[in-house]
Amino acid sequence: MSSLAIETQDLGRIYKIRGSKKEKKIRKELVALADVNLQIERGELFGLLGPNGAGKTTLIKILTTLLAPTSGQARVSGFDIVTDAARVRPLINMVSGGESSGYGLLTVRENLWMFSQFYGLPSKEANRRIEELLKMVGLGDRIHTKSSDLSTGLRQKMNIVRGFLTDPEVLFLDEPTLGLDVGASRDVRNFIRHWLEVDETRTLLLTTHYMVEAEELCDRVAIINQGRVLACDSPAVLKRRLQKDAIFEVATSPLNGLTGAAIEALPEVRTATAAEHDGGATLNLILVEEAALAGVINIFTQRNVRILNLSKREPTLEDVFIDLVGRSMAEVEEGGQDE
Repeated sequence: MSSLAIETQDLGRIYKIRGSKKEKKIRKELVALADVNLQIERGELFGLLGPNGAGKTTLIKILTTLLAPTSGQARVSGFDIVTDAARVRPLINMVSGGESSGYGLLTVRENLWMFSQFYGLPSKEANRRIEELLKMVGLGDRIHTKSSDLSTGLRQKMNIVRGFLTDPEVLFLDEPTLGLDVGASRDVRNFIRHWLEVDETRTLLLTTHYMVEAEELCDRVAIINQGRVLACDSPAVLKRRLQKDAIFEVATSPLNGLTGAAIEALPEVRTATAAEHDGGATLNLILVEEAALAGVINIFTQRNVRILNLSKREPTLEDVFIDLVGRSMAEVEEGGQDE
């Protein structure tokens, strides 16, 4: 048995987009994935971190045999996802955040039992697992509740249980905490940890655009943007690449037209991202050395921008993303990308 749960080689996916009626003959191409090379060990909790539209969902769909790649190869549990798709499917499961949650007229137990039968689980074993898993996510008292009567957060917890119910070798969670409140997200993360601790051969691939989630959960993280993997390592090693830099967070009065690009043009300033809000702005600065802060303060003074608070901090995965892409995750998402 291969030690790799997932392996991709030069994996790519291109979507053909039809033009308007006036552009019938023009077929545009959207590169969703390009030359993705990943090796994920059995027992790993591996994270794909990137903005909405980075290609994360496309990659998940390919690895779960729902979408064929345009180029390259991929193997899951040692089987090719194209030629051995029928052997891959019984070994995997997938849950997407925000997806529809079964049949509203059925109870939580009935929905989960029905799903278990698609995988051929014996009814007695299925019911035992359903009761056990629902208790673990705090839904034990809702087992006989119609799914249509559950809140959005509770329906998502039911979906999470559905993913774990078949005890897959490889589980794919695509933005599992999307739309959940802080408490429900914490419950889901705790559940994920417990599932992996029980059996060290289990593998979980998590996609997220929440930096804290990736940092808290993942053994390794691949940062992906515009269909390309920009970096791949443990969160600690990824952050260490910026350890020599000076990272500051600055709260200011309104910027009076001053932009992050203008600050980045200063000597020894690697990146500068600015987020304006009512009454002021927050800037994140990555400087080659602390001495460069003097130039930043000087340009603030010239533009009549007051510094309300300035603090130096340790690097985060958000800083790593900014260093790789040149913009924050939020700025990339505001700019818009297609998944």
